[in-house]
Amino acid sequence: MAAARRQNEAGRPGSDIMVDAVPFWRAKRLEEMNQTEWESLCDGCGRCCLVKLEEEETEDIYFTDVGCRLLDTGTCRCRDYRHRTERVDDCVRLTPETVAEIGWLPPTCGYRLVAEGKDLYWWHPLVSGDPETVHQAGISVRGRVEDLEDDVPADALEQRIVDWPLRIPKRARKGDPGQDAGRRTADNRTGTPAGARLPRKNR
Repeated sequence: MAAARRQNEAGRPGSDIMVDAVPFWRAKRLEEMNQTEWESLCDGCGRCCLVKLEEEETEDIYFTDVGCRLLDTGTCRCRDYRHRTERVDDCVRLTPETVAEIGWLPPTCGYRLVAEGKDLYWWHPLVSGDPETVHQAGISVRGRVEDLEDDVPADALEQRIVDWPLRIPKRARKGDPGQDAGRRTADNRTGTPAGARLPRKNR
């Protein structure tokens, strides 16, 4: 009876039992998020800041292990995020609209997951509460990127193509997020920007 009484009292004024609120990324569509929420969806992996090549005939996208000139390979963050699009011509400002349009965001990307109606992985800082878990899970580019684009000739980029940015390490898969039936999928139109790199044409 005591357990039943506590359940009945949950949520009443003065009750000691608190019901957890639904996290914003489960409750909101991308275009409904405020700037702080939007920016926090970035897990800090740095994968989207890798130089990419696009095969002109097929439009297939290939990741390289070469970083954007502004990528900090230790923190996996942009070294001049505020002015990134001014300093890097092909840097893309992510919005709910562009998230829906581009097909090369990594499968682990928080923006892509929410747009597809999925939950975030356990290692995402919003879930774990620790920005280091994205590195511990092997998701980030830390330790995988030695060169930035200014140090690699354009004609050598084809030799730097890798497939790991599109894979999910086994240790990162526990708690693999599935469809959340209770969450609305995104009909994306507007939003506060984050950043990513456009693929270069591979001629």
